[in-house]
Amino acid sequence: MPLVEIFTDGACLGNPGPGGWAALLCCEEQRLEISGGFVLTTNNRMELMAALRGLESLARPCIVTLYSDSRYLCDSVNQGWLETWRGNNWRKADKKPVLNRDLWERLCPLLERYRPTFSWVRGHSGHPENELADALARAGASAADLPADPGFVLE
Repeated sequence: MPLVEIFTDGACLGNPGPGGWAALLCCEEQRLEISGGFVLTTNNRMELMAALRGLESLARPCIVTLYSDSRYLCDSVNQGWLETWRGNNWRKADKKPVLNRDLWERLCPLLERYRPTFSWVRGHSGHPENELADALARAGASAADLPADPGFVLE
């Protein structure tokens, strides 16, 4: 199976505010850059959206390593929080509802299908692919005529 590396990032100009997401998919000599944004959202939603859209872009079975500078994303998967939330009917240990449930629910089948390895990278530390994903996400947040984020709820 091919090895695919996905480098993701989310950005928000204000939190909440206009937000953007980006994913850079690399497989052998091929690279695909995807990005987008929403008029009002949060940084955590954009981090999740970047991973979600990156995994949705895969067309066939492969071995995936997903790199993100989001502890929220990586720890939720790697520390088993996501599975615990699902088992607790999308409630956290404090019994409060899990934030961004709509995106987590979309992400779960992709995690089961591709079984990606999540690897945290320090943001803004000179990592070339992370820096590119950051620039693409910021551009997505700055784009004109951004659509509404259908899952965003002002709390």
